[in-house]
Amino acid sequence: MKAAVFLLLALMMPARHTDAQCNIDSMVDLKVQAAVSSILSATLAKAKLLCQDVSARGALVSCPAGYKPTGCACGMGCGSWDIHTDSTCHCQCAGIDWTAARCCKIGLE
Repeated sequence: MKAAVFLLLALMMPARHTDAQCNIDSMVDLKVQAAVSSILSATLAKAKLLCQDVSARGALVSCPAGYKPTGCACGMGCGSWDIHTDSTCHCQCAGIDWTAARCCKIGLE
């Protein structure tokens, strides 16, 4: 009988210890998540969308380094354009006299 009680107690001890370890892990996870969330919120609060307009004669205009085109405009009433190499607006109509781009990037204050 004593052996059975001892065996039962021996089996219950690791289960209680495991629960305690899981609780500690959960608490550490919550603290880490709160710290990361705080840092992320502070960084996002400083984030700002910086934009500028650029234009050039002809069918192509490139954004300054670090900026990406978010929209293009073409002279001569042309509404067909695309973006080349991730930073250049290209008007697709023949005889375009000017091309403009709205160039933006995310910056920090």
